[in-house]
Amino acid sequence: MTRSRIISASEQPDDVQDAAVAIRPKRLDDFVGQQQLQERLSIAMTASRERVDPMEHLLLHGPPGLGKTTIAHIVAEEMGSQAYVTSGPALTKGADLVGTLTRMQPGDVLFIDEIHRLPAAVEEYIYPAMEDFKIDFTLDGGMHARVVTYHLKPFTLIGATTRAGLLTAALRSRFGIAHRLDFYEVSDLEQILDRAASRLKIDLTCSKARGLIAARSRGTPRICLRLLRRVRDYAQVRGSGNITIDLAEEALRLEGVDERGLDPLDRAYLSVLADVYNGGPAGLEAIAATLGEDSGTLEDLVEPFLLQQGMLARTRQGRQLTPAGVAQTGSTGGSRSLFADPESEPK
Repeated sequence: MTRSRIISASEQPDDVQDAAVAIRPKRLDDFVGQQQLQERLSIAMTASRERVDPMEHLLLHGPPGLGKTTIAHIVAEEMGSQAYVTSGPALTKGADLVGTLTRMQPGDVLFIDEIHRLPAAVEEYIYPAMEDFKIDFTLDGGMHARVVTYHLKPFTLIGATTRAGLLTAALRSRFGIAHRLDFYEVSDLEQILDRAASRLKIDLTCSKARGLIAARSRGTPRICLRLLRRVRDYAQVRGSGNITIDLAEEALRLEGVDERGLDPLDRAYLSVLADVYNGGPAGLEAIAATLGEDSGTLEDLVEPFLLQQGMLARTRQGRQLTPAGVAQTGSTGGSRSLFADPESEPK
């Protein structure tokens, strides 16, 4: 069973609940960060509106929690159309996709999250739909089989994925615009916090508290908003409701989030690698067995941030602490370091 982590960028039920109170921006001007993407979208949407055409198909890829779903809704709002939201795993057969496509009106947006998990049979339906706005499906079978072509109204497909490398080349090439979302700067996260606090009626006037939450959010808006809710609850119960720097520090300490944004599972991973395996290299399965965690959980939820922060290295021999990881754990780094001088190794 996957452990629930407050600093996980994956969506959780309380994230969806906050979406209902309109934290998500609806217009491109209200969106914070991702400046290059904003400029590309602004040009594409303006040109499409002038031509009275649907915008080109858009592929968004990058780590979870950076705003791919929000951008899809913004595009639909800016283009004056409706957004249909689904996901790759939910489209198990071609009929699921056909039903949605035939309901769409000209210029509508179809957003498919985790598009790399589309079944091959469903993906075959998407190709002609994206290129020629039509779908071909077979009726009957054997010698009585016949192919029926259904013409669709022009639409925009927005695909989102956390693993762009798993997309087939045929599908990837059919997107007119592809963009990778980057992690956010602390200043951008502070703007997101300020806007969310205003919408949720949270007293977050303390700039130091706002900066503290933003700095510990791993550059991810979804984590940033989740930490804000936890700090809000703490300030409500242990204080007067006004979020001060002291209350914010105490709340984050209670949640186990340190100044680098690491949580107990992150620190346990680094400690096991440092103390049990002498800094590495060590295999992922061995580390997972020692921690009593699933290896997939570690690979998808723990390692990406440690790699981004330069605390961990993946080598052919296994996982290895970097000098930054050694400094974080206070370990000597083990008897054999990946970064040691090869001439100093014993013969």
